[in-house]
Amino acid sequence: MNDAFTKMFQQMMESGQEMVRAFNPALENMQVKGLEQFLPTMPANVMEMWFGKTFNREGLDAKTRLLATLAALVALGSLAEPQIKLTVRHALEAGATKREIAEVIWQTSMFGGMPAMQKALELAQSVFAETEDEA
Repeated sequence: MNDAFTKMFQQMMESGQEMVRAFNPALENMQVKGLEQFLPTMPANVMEMWFGKTFNREGLDAKTRLLATLAALVALGSLAEPQIKLTVRHALEAGATKREIAEVIWQTSMFGGMPAMQKALELAQSVFAETEDEA
């Protein structure tokens, strides 16, 4: 590993540890169901700071990073339903289109299977409907 990557990784770990310490009392009894409503959608500039420019200035932007995250979560299937919904919300906020999100989910069907794709599309559609209601 080079020094820049090591520094980036250490910053990410420190940030994650601070978040865990801050949330620790709530995490003790936290239920995974409804996680997407526990954490509100981050503003685009915060996502860009955390997932884009701050930790990896020459790497992926926040939108691309979130679409890659969505692909990994879809492949996990039903284990990641709340996280899929949250990531779809964040991807929309970061500038992803509904079509791009659907294409990522479809592409992931080759790795996670058709049931995982179908469930992820249902979850994405529910987020799309929620975000339309909020507008």
